[in-house]
Amino acid sequence: MVADREGGARRTPGRAVAYVACGAVLLAGCASMPDSGDLRGVESTPRQDTQVRVFPMPPREDAPPSEIVQGFLEALTSDDPRYATAKQYLTAAAAKTWQPEVSTTVLADGPDTQAASRGTREDGFDFSFTLTGTKVAVVDAQQSYTPTEGSYSKQVHLTRDKKSGQWRIDGLPQGVVMGQSDFQRNYMSVNKYYFAVDSAVGASSQPAAVADPVYVRRRVDPMTHMVRSLLHGPTTWLGPVVRSSFPTGTALQKGVSELTPDDQNRLTVPLNNKATRVGPAKCNEMAAQLLFTLQNLTPAVDEVELEAGGAQLCVLNEDGAAAVAARGSARGADYLYFVDGENRLVRIPAGSRSAKAEPVPGELGEGVRALRSAAVSRDEHTAAGVALDGKALYVGSLASGGSLGEPVVSSTGRTEKDRLTTPSWDARGDLWVADRNPDDPRLLMLPEGKDEPLEVRIPRLDGRIQSVRVAADGVRIALIMEKDGKQSLQIGRIERSDKDQVTGKPEASVLELRSAAPQLEEVTTMSWAGDGRLVAVGREEGGVQQMRYVQVDGSTPEVPAPDALTGVKEIAASEDDQLPLVAYSVDGIVRLPDGAQWQTVVKDGSAPVYPG
Repeated sequence: MVADREGGARRTPGRAVAYVACGAVLLAGCASMPDSGDLRGVESTPRQDTQVRVFPMPPREDAPPSEIVQGFLEALTSDDPRYATAKQYLTAAAAKTWQPEVSTTVLADGPDTQAASRGTREDGFDFSFTLTGTKVAVVDAQQSYTPTEGSYSKQVHLTRDKKSGQWRIDGLPQGVVMGQSDFQRNYMSVNKYYFAVDSAVGASSQPAAVADPVYVRRRVDPMTHMVRSLLHGPTTWLGPVVRSSFPTGTALQKGVSELTPDDQNRLTVPLNNKATRVGPAKCNEMAAQLLFTLQNLTPAVDEVELEAGGAQLCVLNEDGAAAVAARGSARGADYLYFVDGENRLVRIPAGSRSAKAEPVPGELGEGVRALRSAAVSRDEHTAAGVALDGKALYVGSLASGGSLGEPVVSSTGRTEKDRLTTPSWDARGDLWVADRNPDDPRLLMLPEGKDEPLEVRIPRLDGRIQSVRVAADGVRIALIMEKDGKQSLQIGRIERSDKDQVTGKPEASVLELRSAAPQLEEVTTMSWAGDGRLVAVGREEGGVQQMRYVQVDGSTPEVPAPDALTGVKEIAASEDDQLPLVAYSVDGIVRLPDGAQWQTVVKDGSAPVYPG
């Protein structure tokens, strides 16, 4: 295999290079593979400069079976767009039936390759190897990442052509397999965007944009692949709660192989005739989906032009997209809120370094009810507070003279830890809270924060809810679940219906919970920190407390972990990445500005929250 920086393949004279024999991608002229014995399992490639493109070498003449297998595995980790070189290690029949796009299996280390047998043919012209390893994740045909575990064992069979005398693979598993470091080098996570089917942000008619993370090959035209993936529709897990503005059957115009923005960062996307009849409003929604999706790629896209049938449909820039749909928080947070030493809800301007905390208007800030935690609606007009003993939840206006009245939810749990969690507001203005009472555990939702609480259905719930945070889009919920003394971070999909057929009341369900931090066995606190990202505090097995970012699909984002902080009890982040991370620790309320260290905000305070 050879590498090329920002250009075409640069072939190195000599024999094919194999990772096992050479140990580095840029070496050439290395010793050939042994003819017999087991192949060593290694991490195929160290992390490299993302501008370095890696291309595989085809099989050399008279290569033994072991070298054919290793050369094929090496070719899977290259930047060959259609795996053309990898197919050269296969027989013609196997090359036609092998489907690399079906899945990518990620192993903790590169696959171990063990000689299984000399084969069953009397002429000795066949050979088998077994690929083994420990599974970390699987990326499916929709490019959706799912953490997994367990052992991996697949067989690869080779045959020797009687005429040419060359060994080739004629039996192999579908899809691609590689080690974790190769996966991180070859693939990147990108959010594509759809709209929540039944969630408008606040009182506006703006649809909420929902991030749907997928993995694409980093240096194999990710822009075009992301456009095709967006047009193809949402992943299976998210599909029931989102919609796309692209008409069914919309695809890139036939013959379009690569999309590239111009020197003004404007991308023209020619669509097929399915899109010719869309109106301006619908077209703007389509363009907003594209802009949100492509803004994290390089080169960045600042403006999108859609065409169909040879005519321009619409043009949309970033400001236009922001007017079409709400991505993340509908509005920037005005304040950071927390509970002060007098158990009142107080606030300081969001992002402020030294402003003095002031009580919020209304009874929640007057100390009428002593609080231990609170949540503020995303429009910052209303707040909910949990009483100091955890028994009662109050909702009040953040306006002078606003009164609390009676509790909207009460818990009868025996201890504080068995009572109400910190509440959370969604994009619709609905309020969520969990009752941790072991005798009557419930997840509750209060429509608009004031109607009668509805018990949320969670089929096959495995454990007890310890913490609740609803995403800004209103269709995903993060839960800390406790089972057998361990606490895990789970993400669920929120599905709603206007009326239950029996009671006639609205209903909501949380479905298909999945792990967002499989490496952590004890998650103590978490917060949404972006469209598809959370920040969590927890411990790995036998480890110390740490703070890290995690993706909603369970993968690890390519961002550095926050600076270490001792004794973190609660964490607060905003979907607005311009606002600092805030925590409650042994040092009080602290904040982490970009490029700086943790700074103390107040020493006597707890339960920090941004709106949401």
